[in-house]
Amino acid sequence: MRALINSVLALFLILVTMQAQPESKAQPGWEQPIKLGRQFVTLLEKSRFDSAYSFFDAKMKEALPAEKLKGIWQSLQSQTGAFKKQGSVRTETFQQYRIVYVTCEFEKSALDAKIVFDAQNKIAGLFFVPHQEPKSYEAPDYVDPNKFVEIDTLKLHTTWALPTSLSLPNGEGPFPAVVLVHGSGPNDRDETIGPNKPFRDLAWGLASNGIAVLRYEKRTRVFPNIVDSLKGHFTIIEETVEDALAGVSFLRQIAEIDPERIIVLGHSLGGYAIPRIARYYPRLAGVIIMAGSARPLTELIQEQYQYIFNLDGKISADEQKKMQQLDSLIAKIKSPEFLQSASPTEIILGAPPAYWKDLNSYDPLKMIERLKKPVLVLQGGRDYQVTSKDFELWKEHLKANPKATFKFYPDLNHLFIKGEGRSTPAEYGLPGHVDRQVIDDIANWVHNNF
Repeated sequence: MRALINSVLALFLILVTMQAQPESKAQPGWEQPIKLGRQFVTLLEKSRFDSAYSFFDAKMKEALPAEKLKGIWQSLQSQTGAFKKQGSVRTETFQQYRIVYVTCEFEKSALDAKIVFDAQNKIAGLFFVPHQEPKSYEAPDYVDPNKFVEIDTLKLHTTWALPTSLSLPNGEGPFPAVVLVHGSGPNDRDETIGPNKPFRDLAWGLASNGIAVLRYEKRTRVFPNIVDSLKGHFTIIEETVEDALAGVSFLRQIAEIDPERIIVLGHSLGGYAIPRIARYYPRLAGVIIMAGSARPLTELIQEQYQYIFNLDGKISADEQKKMQQLDSLIAKIKSPEFLQSASPTEIILGAPPAYWKDLNSYDPLKMIERLKKPVLVLQGGRDYQVTSKDFELWKEHLKANPKATFKFYPDLNHLFIKGEGRSTPAEYGLPGHVDRQVIDDIANWVHNNF
């Protein structure tokens, strides 16, 4: 469950939420975790952090001592105002874990305390995410359900059985196809963030335009203990690249898919990995980079913290301290000596040493320069997680590739959803859809190039 602990270090960046059930529909056996979840929030409210700390399992106790828990709770209230009261509870099951969402109403906004309980009813993960009322997905108007079928009983490869969905256009084909590759975090196949499902928007929008789309549950979501099971030998290859390649191989076996017209689309971290994916699978027809970082992840993390802490126009002493703590962790990541001597299963900014050693030697820009295939790079102008700096770097290093195309959308955020003003983490809690122009641009690029 180590992957869940990174919320300690990225409290205001983690916005991953999962589909949940209202309290009234909780299944038998939920009484104890619901009770404990409410008690835990009550202890935070009363500043009894030592007692709240006792609810943690061993790994959480190591990662989040009572004093750090106190700091997180105080930081929350500095951002959202004083805690007022608890609200509703909703629940979900994920593998062996029971997850309880306790709505916390603050003066300025509401957040959900997402509390993950293990089989012994100990807290194995803690997140604070934007509050959302359970709501069914409503397809955007550019989706035509009469033009495709959804096949969602598939399993991607055998070593890691990942639930998979294929949006297949109606007709005989063969069709061009796109594999969707997630951003960071344990994403589901829709890349669900709050009420938004950008990968489902992409899949159904492109399938309505005659393009098959494969999407799958991310390996770190289906196997949350993967870092421990691989004894720390976990890199972006195991997290992202292998499954993208497996998706391509999967599509090549389907009669309705043209094996010579398969494209990989990577969003955020997936876009960062695109040069590597293309290198390992030279038969790809082309690649698409959506808000893909071109710079080291550590540089982006620093920028994101700086941006979020400065949303109110100033950086407090407490926020400055957090920045210094972050800088200290990043210094470790950049130190070959530290990474070589660290325990293989030690977690630094959410990943083991092997992960950072691998990325320290990865240069996506140098690798993309050797790619001669069609490339489409998409960037939102309101994206604070991956910015126009990265977009310009992709343009610079792809200038010798006549098959490279670039699209910039001034009003779109990191999810390619339209908005106004400065983008904030809370914006991801507002419902929206991938902009129609993005769907049209991708569909036109695919049909014109392949």
